[in-house]
Amino acid sequence: MKRYFLDARELEHPIPLERSIIYLKKLDENSYYYLLHRKEPIPLLALANEHNLNYISYQECENIWHILISPNKDINLEQFIQKVCE
Repeated sequence: MKRYFLDARELEHPIPLERSIIYLKKLDENSYYYLLHRKEPIPLLALANEHNLNYISYQECENIWHILISPNKDINLEQFIQKVCE
């Protein structure tokens, strides 16, 4: 699986959403998008839902959210989570 990755924890709105949209347009059945964010990106999740994409949103610890998105409904995105909190 090809991974597109963005660590948006230090980026200000609307940059994470703008960059995320660019990555989402690149996705195919053999790829996924991985976003690290300091909060849950509700607009991005709504967009993924509207486009019927497979996604998960996981809060690992305070200010660390993992968001994974793929058009492939058959993959378990949880297997790709890479924890960063200690």
